[in-house]
Amino acid sequence: MSLYGIPLQAQTSPDEIKFTRQASKRLVFDEDQTIPLAGIWPEKITGLSVMHPITHNFPDSSKVSIKSDQLTVQSQAKTETNIWFGGFNPVATYSIDLASCFGKGAIGFSFSGTNTKEQLTIKVKFNEQKIEDARLHFTDKDGMSTEESIAVNLSENTSLNGTLYLQMLGSGLVLYLKDQGLPEVIGQSDFNALIDLRKKEYLHAFQSHLYVGLDSGEIKIDRVLMGLTAGVGLADIRAITYEDGSPFLDQGRLWYTMSIRGRALPHHVQGVFSMNPSVFDIKLEGVILFDRKDGLLRNEVASHIFFDRKDKDWKGITTGFSAYANIEKEKKQLLAVRSDRDPRFGFSVMEAVPFGVVGDVEDPHILYDSEESKWRILTCVNEGGYKAIVMESDHWNKGYVKIAGPVAHNSTGTSIQKIGDRLYCFSGSSEREIFIYTYPDLKGVGTLKMDLPPWDEVSGTRVWPNVVQLPEGYPFRYVALMMDRINYPGMAGPNWTYGALYLYHGYE
Repeated sequence: MSLYGIPLQAQTSPDEIKFTRQASKRLVFDEDQTIPLAGIWPEKITGLSVMHPITHNFPDSSKVSIKSDQLTVQSQAKTETNIWFGGFNPVATYSIDLASCFGKGAIGFSFSGTNTKEQLTIKVKFNEQKIEDARLHFTDKDGMSTEESIAVNLSENTSLNGTLYLQMLGSGLVLYLKDQGLPEVIGQSDFNALIDLRKKEYLHAFQSHLYVGLDSGEIKIDRVLMGLTAGVGLADIRAITYEDGSPFLDQGRLWYTMSIRGRALPHHVQGVFSMNPSVFDIKLEGVILFDRKDGLLRNEVASHIFFDRKDKDWKGITTGFSAYANIEKEKKQLLAVRSDRDPRFGFSVMEAVPFGVVGDVEDPHILYDSEESKWRILTCVNEGGYKAIVMESDHWNKGYVKIAGPVAHNSTGTSIQKIGDRLYCFSGSSEREIFIYTYPDLKGVGTLKMDLPPWDEVSGTRVWPNVVQLPEGYPFRYVALMMDRINYPGMAGPNWTYGALYLYHGYE
């Protein structure tokens, strides 16, 4: 049969598509992925005292200078020095590229505002190039101080060489040291009982300083950098779409939200990435925080963001994982989010509002079904394990009722995608399969065919399928960008720091 002389194509069933792995890569503080916020570049400084004001906290002062394109801090007496280099961001990564250190002292970062005693300092203590401890020091608004060790994985032979990374995560942090190979975890903390850096007042008023405390010695530094980074792992990969669920292709690129991994559930950050679907050129474009108008900027993740062409604004649904930072007072729930400004680039904040879907519910995917004149959300709810359900409403941000599910199989990374002319529901699982269901009634269709899936015999398999159908003109019709569930080594306690990225092309 034909229509206007054009042969009609049979409807493809998604379980018949063959996905072939093309590439894999793990991003670990990749320098080419860093969005710079501030820093100290010694080779470009003219007027050190103006560009980077210096505060000496003890009666004796260290000598701070630029020599051979390096920032040098030197003292023969006990000194404590703060060197300003930028504002403050509660989800930024702060790094110090060390050239050398001699003597005894400490180095790290100090965050504080003007006209207040409140100050948070993260520092590594050293003695003749050996790390003795990693410490957190906090002074509250009344001048009361607390100091504690945050060290993990330190041995008496750990040398202070290479680059220090401080990954700030709103209510917690991880401290890394990179000399050779992967950065190694040397410190971590949940500091929310002391100070909640998610409060807007800290974003507005705090500033960042290089901290150097010396008993006697010298430190030389090549660079200090504050930036938004891709962290040590990426997960919860979701294509940004239009309101009808079709992929948002802009500038020849697909756009994705991904969770930039920190450590545990309240410590991840919502990142925005782009990729030309014909190649493997993942690029960090921005970071989104969420504002519930309660004075906090929340690092929610597992979001689905879409552009509503009718209302000409950005909307979406996110998962309120930040509740785990204060779980005795808050409940995990889905949140409706929106923004007039394009949130894909740089540092963005979207308004967030609860809409009645409270509990252990996550991984939402929303679209407007114009044939039914209904908004529908595919998500998963923990009912003896996470199981996919479909909810619908007359409104995008309220009044949802369940119309299908839960399915029998464990579900994760639930998503809706058009294959041919029909919508289907996809989910990962703990069963070493990616399941496919009909839309919207969640009847079983089959499983996704992949060579080299993003797991092996021992690793977790609850991945996000993230299948996208491409328009004509590409050498393949389907693309899938997935992650594995292999955690970053060295974390103490709860650890959700997976994973690496895996690119697949799909062929009929």
